Amino acid sequence: MTSPSHHSRPAASTGDLRHVVVHLLTPLLMCIGMGLAYLGAFADPAPHHLPVAVVGAGPSAQVLAQTLNDTSDGKLAVRTVADRATAEHQLASRDIYGAYVMDAKAPALLVASAGSDTTATVVQKVFTPIAARQGAPLAVTDIVPSTSHDPTGQGIFFLLVALSIGSYASVAVIGGVGGVLPMRVRALLAVATSAVVSVIGVALAGPLFHLVDHGLWGVWGMAWVYSAGILLAGTGLHSFLKRWTTLSLMVLFVMLNFTSSGGIFRPEMQNGFFAALHAFWNGSGFVEGTRSLVYFGSDGLAPQVVKLVLWLIGGLALAGVAGLAEARAARRGASAAPETSAEVEEELEEAVAV
Repeated sequence: MTSPSHHSRPAASTGDLRHVVVHLLTPLLMCIGMGLAYLGAFADPAPHHLPVAVVGAGPSAQVLAQTLNDTSDGKLAVRTVADRATAEHQLASRDIYGAYVMDAKAPALLVASAGSDTTATVVQKVFTPIAARQGAPLAVTDIVPSTSHDPTGQGIFFLLVALSIGSYASVAVIGGVGGVLPMRVRALLAVATSAVVSVIGVALAGPLFHLVDHGLWGVWGMAWVYSAGILLAGTGLHSFLKRWTTLSLMVLFVMLNFTSSGGIFRPEMQNGFFAALHAFWNGSGFVEGTRSLVYFGSDGLAPQVVKLVLWLIGGLALAGVAGLAEARAARRGASAAPETSAEVEEELEEAVAV
């Protein structure tokens, strides 16, 4: 009597193995990129020409400022200001990030931690030994603290993370599943989705976790413009990059974006590459714009809004170019083959997993 036959899985072919290896490239590239970006931006932070002030009009203030400049090896950019009121004004304008008030009996340090808690901590480390040499404790006054529900002021950064992930993960749906739709419809979906993402973000930051206690309408507007810029850019790029879109958006809006946003370390605490990105990248526009609106009386808000709007215009331009390319390809009858359902599912899995 013969034994019953057993169904066995077909032997893997070389093509199957190659298919797996090719798909492994995406997570491996993400690993390399995230490691280079995060460690490159956040490892070994040190000040670079960090602007601080010594308060005083006499020779002793000039001598202390010059001594700090000479001995800091480029880490500090020390100036003198005539009085405490001037120092507080420059702190509120974020022209400086710390001001040391000379006093033989009660030296004081003024900071504005809402601008950057990590920078305020570094400034304290600079001036605490100076006060100790005078034999007096250093009294630290925070003239612009963050909200009580966000003591480190980094909640804005994590709001940026939520908005970014909601935005670029949605691109996989609009570009992949919605790839059969005309570009103008996908662009409208991108704008509508960004509105929903921004409402979710503001609800989390305001009523739920109280990270932002006023100016929510302005934060919502910046969140919508920020999210729309990512979604429109991603929808446009998807027409050309297909399943590589998620990795590309990771590079643009996570690896380079989070690290240069100023949410953890300001550019004065980073190397030249990420400090330079801070000047024009969209994440820094949202983080610094929100800080300006919520904590600094809208001082410095306009340049950050302009930055976000320019990224939105760039996203619109990418979507427009993609729409023209698709229309031209359709007229020629040589449009690229649409993604298969399996490819779309893989892309969605990659986007959501990230």
